[in-house]
Amino acid sequence: MKLSTLTGAMMTIALAAASAGASAADQGNGVITFKGAIIDSPCTIAQESQYQTVEMDQISNVVLKDGGKSRATPFRIELRGCELDTIKSATATFTGSGSTANPQLLAINGTAKGASLAIADNKGDLIKLGDAAPAQQLSNGNTFLQFQAYLQGDMTTPKEGSPVAATIVPGNFETFANFTLAYQ
Repeated sequence: MKLSTLTGAMMTIALAAASAGASAADQGNGVITFKGAIIDSPCTIAQESQYQTVEMDQISNVVLKDGGKSRATPFRIELRGCELDTIKSATATFTGSGSTANPQLLAINGTAKGASLAIADNKGDLIKLGDAAPAQQLSNGNTFLQFQAYLQGDMTTPKEGSPVAATIVPGNFETFANFTLAYQ
C-alpha cells in the first residue's frame, strides 16, 4: 500500500509539473542589447546630451539676407558625476560637414538653401569647426557646458569683386555636429 501511495504521489507531481510547463506557452520574446563605453574621464556625458536635437526657431528669410544672422538658440552639454582632483575646466571641439560658402560653419541639408549653421560659445563668439571652444569651468558633481547656435545667410566672394549674398530659399533644414571634449 505504501508503494502505491508513493507511486501515486510521484505521478501527481509529474503531471502537475508537465501541465505547468504546458500552460507557460511562449507569448513573445526578444533580446535586449546593452552597450556603452568605459572612458578615461573625470565626468560622464549625460545620455540626453550625447544624442540631442536642438530645435531652431522658424527663421524669416529676410533676417538672413546679405549674410544676416538669426537669433541664437542656446544648447548645453550636461556632465554628470564630475570628480575634479586636478581637472578644472573642459573644452569642446565641434566637427561636421562644413559649408561651401563658409567652411567654419555647418552646411545645412534639406529644402532650405543659402544659409549655414554657426556654433558659438556662451558669450556668442563663433566657434570654428575643428577648433576648441574656450574652456569652461567645471564643478564637482553635475555641470553644464553652455553653447549657442544660429543660422547665418551665406556670402560668396567671386575671384574679383565684392562678396555676393546667396539667394535664401525657404524650406526645412537640418545639420549634424559631432563634439569631442577635452579636460584641462
